[in-house]
Amino acid sequence: MTAPTITCRRCGEGAPALEAPPFKTDLGERIQAEICAGCWQEWLQHQTLLINHYGLDPRDRQARAFLYEQIEEVLLGDGRGREIDTSKQGTIEW
Repeated sequence: MTAPTITCRRCGEGAPALEAPPFKTDLGERIQAEICAGCWQEWLQHQTLLINHYGLDPRDRQARAFLYEQIEEVLLGDGRGREIDTSKQGTIEW
């Protein structure tokens, strides 16, 4: 089954949607409805950079909250998100 085409909120292009929500939450459903599969793949690469740079453990509640905040900003917000500050490696500043 082919994913439907959506107008992606992030890139503004008509592109295939995700076949399923990435999370079983309202946020996951918003991502599926508003973000194309290509932009989601770009996010996953950026998320990996954030996890590795800040030494995040996605099982940790604070780390997940940080990543969800970044999803809201990067994919569903203004697109800027947190810059990777190399002087802060291994820490998160809220």
